[in-house]
Amino acid sequence: MEVRQRILEVAIAQFARFGVRTITMEDLARQVGVSKKTIYQEFEDKKDLVKAVFETILIEDTKRLDFISGQLDGVIEHLVNTSKMMRERLTSINPLVILEIQKYFPEAWSYFESFKEDVIKVDLINVLERGKALGYFRPEIDSHILAKVRLSQITQAFDPKNFADPSYNLVEEQMIVLDHFLHGIFSEKGRQAYLTQKDLLN
Repeated sequence: MEVRQRILEVAIAQFARFGVRTITMEDLARQVGVSKKTIYQEFEDKKDLVKAVFETILIEDTKRLDFISGQLDGVIEHLVNTSKMMRERLTSINPLVILEIQKYFPEAWSYFESFKEDVIKVDLINVLERGKALGYFRPEIDSHILAKVRLSQITQAFDPKNFADPSYNLVEEQMIVLDHFLHGIFSEKGRQAYLTQKDLLN
């Protein structure tokens, strides 16, 4: 395995567990089993490393979405699997990381903003249009407007003010909001199909 890839893998695991600011370049060098100098040969500084880590995670998520879209013809299966993917991703990341990246690493956070617009929004519009055509969603819904609404819901969940509340549970809230969003656009056919598929995966 290339040194850069190994550094990224260790950084992803360490940042996800402990947060970004508490993990130093010395910590990473020790975990990887290389010198700090080697890390700086691959990454200009910590900001550069954090950007690369965030970009790597989002590239992986883009590939997973592409795989789901390419392998599953069913709209309902797509929804269930993307919901599962979101839950897994949010569960694996310490919420502190989200706060730290927004506040201290805005260039890295900009990757997520682009990901929302260029990947999530496009995927949402496509699945909404397919769902309308197949009778799973109410025919009168506007796919472009609802895709924007869903993006707003995702953005709101990452508002730093939410994390000031010790009872705030990012994963639980996102799953509940997504469930409400879907049930607001389902036809009865879609609702029944979704509940059936969801039960099979739980």
